[in-house]
Amino acid sequence: MRLRPTLVALTALFTLNSAWADQVQVAVAANFTAPIQALAKDFEKDTGHTLVASYGSTGQFYAQIKNGAPFDVFLAADDSTPAKLEQEKAIVPGSRFTYAIGTLALWSPKPGYVDGKGEVLRKNAFKHLSIANPKAAPYGLAATQVLQQLKLTDATRAKLVEGQNITQAYQFVSTGNAELGFVALSQIYKDGKVSEGSAWLVPANLHEPIRQDAVILNKGKDNPAANALVDYLRTPKAATLIKSYGYEI
Repeated sequence: MRLRPTLVALTALFTLNSAWADQVQVAVAANFTAPIQALAKDFEKDTGHTLVASYGSTGQFYAQIKNGAPFDVFLAADDSTPAKLEQEKAIVPGSRFTYAIGTLALWSPKPGYVDGKGEVLRKNAFKHLSIANPKAAPYGLAATQVLQQLKLTDATRAKLVEGQNITQAYQFVSTGNAELGFVALSQIYKDGKVSEGSAWLVPANLHEPIRQDAVILNKGKDNPAANALVDYLRTPKAATLIKSYGYEI
């Protein structure tokens, strides 16, 4: 049986694209879940490569990477963990860069519950305050720094509900297990505004900058998809999308 020329051409093109396409395994800090899911669609469309993401806390990912987890690229929620991996020669030299600067927010799903200056914290009338584990999640560490700056560490200590990562911290609030909590702005931000409830965008001077660095891990050194993803994150198109979730670049 003879194949039509058009079918032959399409078959050859599909085979060629498949040969060029690769898969990149990415460890993604939980706060960046929504942006990377949106980015993945454009990345795959524009490059032909496939992005497979795993989500969790930066500290947990560090331990997994040191124990041989099969990740090609790491998108952390801080800059210190990637720097540590760089010092330990666990990444491709020169691959580390800041892909986003995060914003911390105090949030409640109840409209009007959180005021625009964070006075709800000082009033201390709530029963539970959700934060991410400060030992594993940079957004959790930033939350503790805010409480310390406001001299509320002791007053709120017994009220803290701690999530393993920023996603769980958000879930504690969204399900009513805590009246309010410190979350990543990207979790509650859409189309240039807070999408639900009420929030206080925490001033950057109340905590250390949440600089989020990306690295290519040694496993991804010879993976074209890993290099393509890191290059893609630096493009104006990616920057525009990342900013739409409340990050700075």
